[in-house]
Amino acid sequence: MRPRRNERPNERPNERLDVLPDGRPDERPDDRQGVPRGGRRDDLAGPGEPESPSAPVDRLLAASVARRFYLGNRSKVEIAKEFGISRFKVARLLDAAVAHDIVRIDITVPAEIDAPLGQALAERFGLRHAVVVRLTDGEDGGGGAAHPADRHRVSRWLGTAAAQLLSETTEEGDVIGLDGSPAVDALSEAVNRLPLCDVVQLTGVHGPDLAHDPAVAAVRRTAAAGGGPAFPLYAPFVLPDAATATVLRSQPAIAETVNRFGRVTRAVVGIGVWDATLSAVYDALGDAERETYRASGACAEVAGQVLDAAGEVIPTELNARTICVSAAELRAVPELIGVAGGARGAGAVRATLKSGLLTAVVTDTATAHRLLRHDHPDHLDDARWDGAARTGASSRAAERGQR
Repeated sequence: MRPRRNERPNERPNERLDVLPDGRPDERPDDRQGVPRGGRRDDLAGPGEPESPSAPVDRLLAASVARRFYLGNRSKVEIAKEFGISRFKVARLLDAAVAHDIVRIDITVPAEIDAPLGQALAERFGLRHAVVVRLTDGEDGGGGAAHPADRHRVSRWLGTAAAQLLSETTEEGDVIGLDGSPAVDALSEAVNRLPLCDVVQLTGVHGPDLAHDPAVAAVRRTAAAGGGPAFPLYAPFVLPDAATATVLRSQPAIAETVNRFGRVTRAVVGIGVWDATLSAVYDALGDAERETYRASGACAEVAGQVLDAAGEVIPTELNARTICVSAAELRAVPELIGVAGGARGAGAVRATLKSGLLTAVVTDTATAHRLLRHDHPDHLDDARWDGAARTGASSRAAERGQR
């Protein structure tokens, strides 16, 4: 049988000619998407045909492609054009780079949410929300004093979880209040999008640079996530005397923020332990004042308010020297989220829960276990309580499903 027109002997009909019958190069568009003329047949592999892990792989080419894709943010089409291969070949090389350990994928978030434990915590303390973060071993402070770097990581992951809760619950028109705690700073870096709302700073700054303090930056970042106005507090947290604090509160820029404390509808605050580096108030006082508070039963600090183990606010002259939200204004906030965790946080969280200030809490599994075990009549150990909490939560979920 004679070959058809434009078909060379022994050539399959669907193959293109590289040279036309008159001797000119064939520059017609190729119907093989992304395949350069003269490309090899193995470049025709479709997107559903991954590279076999056992197949030979050009490791240098795979590494070069992977470097451009993962580090250079180049598209597969751009890489294909540079190397003269199809975009499907690029995809196969990227798969091969992972399969042959040229590229290693590392998930850097060492945390997950323990939903059953959070539900048990919310039901036990009558909270609207309780988010319990299961951290990697050693980061939740199983015992003893945590290293500052560990505390920073705990604050980071708890702040990230608080950011998610805030994003899910905030509504347009809300007025969000934030204190100057490390967890809130982490929240501001993690929050991506919020409805249009005001964001108000609830406590003064702790450092000498009022304009660039982390608390001010956190308020601005969070406001930017919703496109609403920020109301920072350009004033020190603790003043030397009440007269100075009164003068600063009357300054127009500061008064504008302070006057919005009573309008806050949703707030996030860190829960501090009454000890060095764990409480902003503690760090701002002298030794004599610290011991006076300790003798009065100081256990926790929330947005400048010092609580005893029973959750009662300890009234002292310090309240007149601080520029921050008052205990009454905190109690009037409809949604107040407390964030705390780590080896020594359970007592402070327990005191704050007893105060009735909180409607939600974000903490880690170790702290949640301590809270639940302490308030359980039989003082179950962690393992027994964990099983009991999960079983109870599962049973309640099943009951709701049957209704």
